[in-house]
Amino acid sequence: MQKRKNVVPAKPYVDPRDLNAILADFRKILESGWFTLGEYTRLFEEMFRDYVGTRFAIAVNSGTSALEATLRALGVGPGDEVIVPVNTFIATSNAVLYCGAKSVFVDIEFESLCVDPEQVKEKINSKTKAVIVVHIGGVVCPKIRELIEICEDYGVWLVEDAAHAHGSMINDQKAGSFGVAAAFSFYPTKVMTTGEGGMVTTDSEDVDRKVRILRDQGKSAFEGGQIVELGYNWRMTEFSAALGIYQLKKLEEFIEKRRALAKRYDEGLAKVSGIRPQRIPPGVRSNYYKYIAFLDEDIDKAQLKRELREKYGIRLGGEVYDPPLHLQPVYRKLFGFKGGEFPVAEEAARRHVCLPMHVGLSLEDVNYVIEALKEVLS
Repeated sequence: MQKRKNVVPAKPYVDPRDLNAILADFRKILESGWFTLGEYTRLFEEMFRDYVGTRFAIAVNSGTSALEATLRALGVGPGDEVIVPVNTFIATSNAVLYCGAKSVFVDIEFESLCVDPEQVKEKINSKTKAVIVVHIGGVVCPKIRELIEICEDYGVWLVEDAAHAHGSMINDQKAGSFGVAAAFSFYPTKVMTTGEGGMVTTDSEDVDRKVRILRDQGKSAFEGGQIVELGYNWRMTEFSAALGIYQLKKLEEFIEKRRALAKRYDEGLAKVSGIRPQRIPPGVRSNYYKYIAFLDEDIDKAQLKRELREKYGIRLGGEVYDPPLHLQPVYRKLFGFKGGEFPVAEEAARRHVCLPMHVGLSLEDVNYVIEALKEVLS
């Protein structure tokens, strides 16, 4: 097998056919002197709102900002608890801590890597203000309807962390339209990117109004408004919004390319021992932000990744997530976690890998990864 170097796990993609138009819009922004919260941001918000199917969309400068702005708009603060799956990026929980509230961690279901509703039922109480559901790797949480019912029964907010889930669906309903609000990320590795950036989607007029105030230092209006809330600088630039417009126009095309690559992985891995694809639940359309596969219990993940990198030039992406939140050094120090508290998340971290997945990947690249896995695992 001929070695090919530098098969990267993820890579931002801008359609070369769009470059001249994007640069022309950048020039228009530069000449206008209006660099933030202008016509491009408004258009991007309207397009994203219509795509997700919510009444409102508010552009901010990161997915982390989108999470914190959402929680603060819902009134989350000191004395409140927010239930967070332990299998997520640290920004999900940090947004709770930044509000002065307490993150209450719960375990996950192995196959979906998403929150276990039974765990939520065990932890929910009178102090619970919200539950955050995280759609992992592009799969909308399969138990989303059960979570909605739990939150309605207990009178708490359901917030979606949809950072992985642009265009992902379950039963033809898009991620970002299930909870009271949702937070998206446009970080460079995401299915669509604005370089840095985020978006809040919601049907709530109150959340929409408050997030718009909070993202601009708490001002009641962008031009000349008084400070009415303790806000922050969470504004999106016009340059990011302009890029986002072109990315959103191509999002369905990006997703179909990823799904074609995933189909080839599925076919190839069926013939490789020691590894199997994640099973996508019925009714779910994954955007394949990540291509997740599970290793047999006796496979050494670290050794597998090392051999793929050193022998074949294949780098696997960061897992979702390894380690889980409670085993991150900062949370061990802050909260005293020792390991063993959330066994399903810990087992999933040991057993799953994310194979290279991005729009710039070719079917030839995928075949090469499959053959390399076959050789290493044999």
